[in-house]
Amino acid sequence: MAARQRIRGVAPTAVRRLALALPGTEEGTSYGTPAWRVRGKLFARLHQNGEDLVVRVDHDQRDALIAADPKAFHITDHYTGSGMMLVRLSAVSEDALGELLEASWRHGATKRMIDTLASSAS
Repeated sequence: MAARQRIRGVAPTAVRRLALALPGTEEGTSYGTPAWRVRGKLFARLHQNGEDLVVRVDHDQRDALIAADPKAFHITDHYTGSGMMLVRLSAVSEDALGELLEASWRHGATKRMIDTLASSAS
């Protein structure tokens, strides 16, 4: 039996569900699009083009992700100097996006929030 392939493509409703599952997440807007914050710090938002998600990421991680899968991960000139990256929702799996959202959320989360997430996962 062949290994099951990861299905790619994540709907905005799934992005919302994944983001709101993270402790302390607040939903709002940024640039007129749905956005998610923890402790007032933006960790993800839908891009105004309707096809990408903007997420917070370390520069080293961003470079590695873009090199590994440029169809799913990219930046524009606007994001070159920032700690943000674009994710093409049509080209990423829900599992990968969930991991990326959690990593982005951790940038603003407290230790207690992170511990709460870890204890709910076990």
